[in-house]
Amino acid sequence: MATRLKPPIDPDDALATTLENAARDDDGAIARGHLTAGFPIYYSEADTPAGAIIKEYPGGRRELVSLDREGEHFVQAIV
Repeated sequence: MATRLKPPIDPDDALATTLENAARDDDGAIARGHLTAGFPIYYSEADTPAGAIIKEYPGGRRELVSLDREGEHFVQAIV
């Protein structure tokens, strides 16, 4: 029997709705601004493995990381 996982964000939650609306209207300007200022950005794509997110550095390097209460953990480089 397959285990069914709960979505990471409850779709009925007001915060989830706010985040979804912001993402839908995003043109990438804020992310580009962070990269230009020398800061990494974090995001996911449709094929990002469960439990991981993409960390992109200003120079273009990308890696999968996971986050927990102890901090950020390197998973693997994305080439």
